[in-house]
Amino acid sequence: MQVLPVNGLEESTEWRAIYWRKINRRVRNLRRRIFRASREGDHRKVRSLQKLMLRSRANAVKSVRQVTQINKGKLTPGVDKLIVKTTEARSRLIDKVMSHQPWRASPVRRVYIPKANGKLRPLGIPTILDRAMQAVVKNALEPEWEARFEPSSYGFRPGRGCHDAISLIFNIARPTNRRRWVLDADIEGAFDNIGHDALLKSLRGFPATELVRQWLKAGYVEKGVLNPTDSGTPQGGVISPLLANIAFHGMEAAIGVKRIARGDNVGKRALVRYADDFVVFCETEEDAYAAKADIEAWLQPRGLRLSEAKTRVVHLADGFDFLGFNVRHYPTPASSRTGWKLLIKPSRDAVKRFKHRMRDEWAALKGINAIGVMTRLNPIIRGWTNYYRTVVSKKILARLDSWMFDKEIRWARNLHPHKPWYWLRRKYWGRLNPARRDRWVFGLAERGSGQYLLKLCWTPIVRHVMVKSHASPDDGSLAHYWKQRETKRHEELKGRQRALAKRQNGECFWCGETVHNDEYLHVHHLESRRLGGSDELFNLRLMHLYCHQQLHAREKSDREREAVRLSRVP
Repeated sequence: MQVLPVNGLEESTEWRAIYWRKINRRVRNLRRRIFRASREGDHRKVRSLQKLMLRSRANAVKSVRQVTQINKGKLTPGVDKLIVKTTEARSRLIDKVMSHQPWRASPVRRVYIPKANGKLRPLGIPTILDRAMQAVVKNALEPEWEARFEPSSYGFRPGRGCHDAISLIFNIARPTNRRRWVLDADIEGAFDNIGHDALLKSLRGFPATELVRQWLKAGYVEKGVLNPTDSGTPQGGVISPLLANIAFHGMEAAIGVKRIARGDNVGKRALVRYADDFVVFCETEEDAYAAKADIEAWLQPRGLRLSEAKTRVVHLADGFDFLGFNVRHYPTPASSRTGWKLLIKPSRDAVKRFKHRMRDEWAALKGINAIGVMTRLNPIIRGWTNYYRTVVSKKILARLDSWMFDKEIRWARNLHPHKPWYWLRRKYWGRLNPARRDRWVFGLAERGSGQYLLKLCWTPIVRHVMVKSHASPDDGSLAHYWKQRETKRHEELKGRQRALAKRQNGECFWCGETVHNDEYLHVHHLESRRLGGSDELFNLRLMHLYCHQQLHAREKSDREREAVRLSRVP
């Protein structure tokens, strides 16, 4: 490799030559060592390992891949209008991250995206260089705090998600429990109003605290004007969700949540938090209002306050919405010992948002053929039903199927205004799903293509297994536990991707990382089809999209070198 004289001797990175298994293993092992030292309370070792992580080339390489290939905003530029799309540009970005000293943070670019309530949410988009460095810093900071975070926190944490929070609510809100009054709270403008002083105080001693301070104070550019940022963490930054969780850490202690050694809650109050949305369960209405006062007092030094419009105290008999779900006690005097039954369903607002989106999709699909309809709508249907498959949603899904049937008829009549109903029915509806005795499946019935529009009610109800209270992927002693949890996600895939994920134990054939990390997936043929390779499973391997591209790029490079070598043979 070429040697560059920048801050000493540094290797110049060739993107296609990167051995991803080694890179991932180095970063994973360093994260686990930081986590273990933090859990043991060895702060000197934590700082030493964090410095090692910040200087690690493997961390820089992995971070550049994260921000240029995996993250959803990879093609969104910052104030410098730069994005990274080529392998050469990624290689240069790695070298720049490793050699850019001293660091000088750039302001973020202010953009707005619509919220569910019709308002606009401000986002701050850092430059691609700042995003890469934030990912480097995050890998050093996150394992330390993962060892310290409260078990009731589920937002923006590795290995945790919305369904874990809902599962905990299901355990707390059972009718046999006494905590039936709920403080349904929301922090007003949480990301925009977090106090910098309190946050930086929590990071005291972290080797990259000055970098974090620069990102917080860098300001934002809107309509060509630079504005200062005296508070808040810009939504859109790689490290912002972690900083928000650090700012909210300690809420359990503030309201007096009590736990025994194994993590079970034994106090009169219980907390479930997902980022800035949280609920507190109490035994009495008076205690719920007292908990609200405790939280308001705790938030004040952090520059935060509760939203009066979104914060309320309710009884479980009235129910509340959380993360798109409705949690409520229903009276069942004849069938239960307590006279109540807990049901968690998709919320009315969530159903309305789904219908609104599908209306827009069907309107945009006017004049598009049936293949285009299925290609566009099936991923949306699959994603929405997978999110709500863990709760009591069967009746709601069936009602949505009836609603969708009307949309299908309108689409068909619009596309063929002069055709009679029997012709439309024969062309677009039939028993197209061989696994179901349903004669009203929308697709291409005449051609026998085997393609059809999914029905929401086909999704089976599968209960989510909640993550252990203090479990973290950075805990090396729980590697087998996390491996077992990953196998549950194979069912989210479809067709041969699901079969291959099971055969490969959920690992990418090329880099060895999990296939459930939200990267696009491709199927690779060990023996190419142009050389006679088959589509049987024994000849296929499941890979990340960019791993697949790297593999073929390396194969092409090897063929070119071999051709050059043979051309020189006399």
